[in-house]
Amino acid sequence: MTNEKPDGGNRTGGDLLLLDTASLYFRAYFGVPESVRAPDGTPVNAVRGLIDFIARLVTDHSPASLVACMDADWRPQWRVDLIPSYKAHRVADPAAGTEEVPDTLSPQVPVIEAVLDAVGIARVGVPGYEADDVIGTLATAAASPVAIVTGDRDLFQLVDDARRVRVLYPRKGVGDCDVIDAGAIEARYGVRASQYADFAALRGDPSDGLPGVKGIGEKTAAELITQYGDLTAVRAAAAEPFSKLTPARRRNITAASAYLDVAPRVVRVATDVPLPAGLDPVLPSRPAHPRVLSDLAERWGLGSPLSRLLAALA
Repeated sequence: MTNEKPDGGNRTGGDLLLLDTASLYFRAYFGVPESVRAPDGTPVNAVRGLIDFIARLVTDHSPASLVACMDADWRPQWRVDLIPSYKAHRVADPAAGTEEVPDTLSPQVPVIEAVLDAVGIARVGVPGYEADDVIGTLATAAASPVAIVTGDRDLFQLVDDARRVRVLYPRKGVGDCDVIDAGAIEARYGVRASQYADFAALRGDPSDGLPGVKGIGEKTAAELITQYGDLTAVRAAAAEPFSKLTPARRRNITAASAYLDVAPRVVRVATDVPLPAGLDPVLPSRPAHPRVLSDLAERWGLGSPLSRLLAALA
């Protein structure tokens, strides 16, 4: 999905800001009281919170371009085919494959999408891919500096100081973010950004249904990746009787061979997503569809947050 901006002014220069939109509206939903409601009583806490998040990000970082990256497929079948447990614990309806989402959040997502479109903020989701993959593709192709706003550590693998790609990792709201660059990753995890995906595959991640290797937690995974360089070399060491690996680690890595054969592909963010033609990420200085936005503001009681967002854009 792309946005045309018939009425919005454009700006030039500055960074490209990529939003992990679902990560941010979940954060907004849990951070803003559900008592925040539209005139008809419908909760709009996630909508209002996300609008304020974007206004704060635009004010703090002055991006020239911004893309709200969406989960067109939150649990792609190709990842599930490789690791069936991938995000399985989050499935609300196995028959439909829908994600378990709070009852009062789901109805707010279409409102969020309508507001983004009316403002003129590019919104992109691609069938068969997660927002992470859209972010990975846009970040890899970008010529300008990139800031990725997410609460998902998986995107740390995209950090690249040489290409000026960093992550803004919110601690509270989005006004208090850790800036994750190559140095921050080494300080936190003891691995290079380019090693993060292999480290994550070895460690596993229960929140994503990735089992990892038995007996290998974060510290041990970092030690092994640092010592051997990458996951392929770690596995080669496990197959070598005279390597320095302990017998227990050798056994556990060997026993996890089936998982390790496929885990890197699941963990690594795709960087070749077929993005829609005509994507215009340039941030407008005026709303693309003022009348539609005015109607949305009245219908959902969004006047104050939208005023703050439009002031930030202007």
